[in-house]
Amino acid sequence: MALRALFVDFNSYFASVEQQEHEELRGKPIAVVPVIADTTVAIAASYEAKKFGVTTGTVIAEAKKMCPDLILVHAKHGKYIEYHHRLVEAVESCLHVQRVMSIDEMVCDLTGRMQDRERAVAAALEIKQKIASTVGTELRCSIGIGPNTFIAKLASDMQKPDGLTVIEQEDLPQALHHLELRDITGIGKQMHKRIWKQGIYTVEMLCAATKDQLRAAWGGVEGERMWARLRGENVPVTETHKTTVGHSHVLEPSLRTRDGAAGVMHRLLQKAAMRLRSYELLAANLAVRIRYRDGQKWKADMDITPTQDSIQFTAVLNAMLDARPHTDAQPISVALSLNKLSPVDAITVPLFANTGPAREKLNAALDKMNSKYGKNTLYIGGAHGALSSAPMRIAFTHIPDIETDDDAD
Repeated sequence: MALRALFVDFNSYFASVEQQEHEELRGKPIAVVPVIADTTVAIAASYEAKKFGVTTGTVIAEAKKMCPDLILVHAKHGKYIEYHHRLVEAVESCLHVQRVMSIDEMVCDLTGRMQDRERAVAAALEIKQKIASTVGTELRCSIGIGPNTFIAKLASDMQKPDGLTVIEQEDLPQALHHLELRDITGIGKQMHKRIWKQGIYTVEMLCAATKDQLRAAWGGVEGERMWARLRGENVPVTETHKTTVGHSHVLEPSLRTRDGAAGVMHRLLQKAAMRLRSYELLAANLAVRIRYRDGQKWKADMDITPTQDSIQFTAVLNAMLDARPHTDAQPISVALSLNKLSPVDAITVPLFANTGPAREKLNAALDKMNSKYGKNTLYIGGAHGALSSAPMRIAFTHIPDIETDDDAD
């Protein structure tokens, strides 16, 4: 079976961007953090820091014990998005990028003569050279080549940093046997438990399992798809539909009050509503959550008439916040999400809804002014006390749009 996919995985991406931008950080152990504080966690670590055991999620106080020379670098999410687009362009100049998987991963289709091993390897080496010459020498990547995207991704993880691994059809499944079950894409913590209950304890046993066994483990057709992927079959990607738009934020010390938490909630709501409109979606549910220092949690949600109107969302949020129980506990984080989403053209707006052309123009004006002149040029008053809070963040599977998310500091 031919090689069909070339998977590019950028190594320690956020940290590598910082080392590319700042020569004095090259070769040094660094941790990229949301705030410069010992109580936060690393959102990325350079390979020099990883040698000491510092990884994504390591609490900085512990990281400093592991690596006394650790350098903390404040995250600059806008810069990471800028580099992402430059990297896509560099790879695209060598081989068509079929799909961007995340901020630091992309996959290219291999077609025609490029399915030959020698040509595929040559393309991988060309990509590495192009990135070094046009984006930067610190932006190293590991590349995996395989008969499908699934196998190519697994191959890209086998040699880091700056690796190049080819797995051909005849190498399967033996080439996977040394992996742990949790190394397999699609096997998270809960799935790992379910697989164990089916008597599958190793990747070798996973590969030897029948379609029926994997269907039982996965509880449906996804088990059969896993069976096919493990054998190098080219299983089409199923379309996913956005089910929620939301944000969360750890409160700055100055905002760890009842009013401060409410202000940040309104800030998050206005960000989420702008994104919702950019996706041309309506939301029929608003959910909120506050976590307190003493371990208490408050959460609530409310079903609403499907809308994308910021003023309607604001009224609902105010009602929910007014219903909060009073507590002396200090809030430390908040989260908000718009749920039960549907396309704007799939819902008939109720005859007497408090929306219409005038309200649509208002929302459009808010979005246009904030996109053109900068975030917070226009905003609804509830967010006034938290305008500098909740800046743009990058989830690895979601690349923010500079037009609808905040500029990084």
